[in-house]
Amino acid sequence: MEIVIFKKDNLRLGLILGLVAPLLSLVVYYFVKFYPLYTVRDFLNFIQSNKTQITAISVPCLVLNIVLFTVYINSHRDKTAKGVFAATLIYAIIALLFKFI
Repeated sequence: MEIVIFKKDNLRLGLILGLVAPLLSLVVYYFVKFYPLYTVRDFLNFIQSNKTQITAISVPCLVLNIVLFTVYINSHRDKTAKGVFAATLIYAIIALLFKFI
């Protein structure tokens, strides 16, 4: 059984996947590193108060985007890969802004 939506070559699909994947990775990161010692609110407060940790948290969250980008490039779905890449850049710029502002 194939999931047809992942077979498309569409910029919008790439943007959506590229924006959702890091959020899923952040949830996994929370459960691996912080659960059950910290609540979600404590985790978010920790990120907000420790700006040096933003890079340490954002890099693992963007790893799934790297995997998606590679899969779509290797399968010659360049429009979708461009969307994933654009979303990755957006997340990286936002992470840098949060870190230095």
